[in-house]
Amino acid sequence: MTVTSEQRFGEFVAVRRHEGLEYVAELVLDRPKAMNAVSTEMARSLAAACDALAADPDARVTVLTSSSERAFCVGADLKERNSFTDAELVRQRPTARAAYTGVLDLPMPTVAAVHGFALGGGFELALACDVVVADATAVVGLPEVSVGVIPGGGGTQLLPRRVGAARAAELIFTARRVAAPEARELGLVDVLVDAGTDREEALALGARMAAHSPVGLRAAKRALRLGHGLDLRAGLEVEDAAWRSVAFSGDRAEGVAAFNEKRKPQWPGE
Repeated sequence: MTVTSEQRFGEFVAVRRHEGLEYVAELVLDRPKAMNAVSTEMARSLAAACDALAADPDARVTVLTSSSERAFCVGADLKERNSFTDAELVRQRPTARAAYTGVLDLPMPTVAAVHGFALGGGFELALACDVVVADATAVVGLPEVSVGVIPGGGGTQLLPRRVGAARAAELIFTARRVAAPEARELGLVDVLVDAGTDREEALALGARMAAHSPVGLRAAKRALRLGHGLDLRAGLEVEDAAWRSVAFSGDRAEGVAAFNEKRKPQWPGE
């Protein structure tokens, strides 16, 4: 797969584009020597990369990947944290939160490509994505209570939305690590693939999504996210608002025209 462009955000985060995948942005966690442990610098870079992607009209789908062979991400950089005073930890907290919410708030569909360890904040980054593709080597979990804290990147809120309150409680309270087959069975990951193919499969899935209307994709994500947890009538109002945002768009007009003319749509993205 040929990289056509790369934009660096600090030392540890990159956004890459690939030949044949013009509308898929690959957001790369690139601190392999530390298995992508999220330091303050890396958190700041990840937030900046997400800000740039959110404003990029050509990024129809974002795929979150890892350059480490051993891990997707092992969570917070505990070596760095060990050196913090209480005051420094308080000051660092908004930076850490911005990294996780940056991924969560991306307006386009997001796919995580997970292999090896995805623990603590690393698994929370995957949970912040819409779809999680994991290979057979993946081991996921939220072990924070084992080191005296709790999930702080959205885990206590995102995990129960995936697997239900009781299952999330069991996983968080026991701090246990879950291997790929059980993770798929429990719904912790969505697609299970052969070892070493998570990135390839996630990018291919992203390409299938990116073939569709960028206006439609973002509106559908908005309806899914905002409607989750609401009662049915309130959820239908959220859906109606999202429908109205696309019903009179250039993408809708092009999609209907292309269907009737039996051709591939050329989405204007507006």
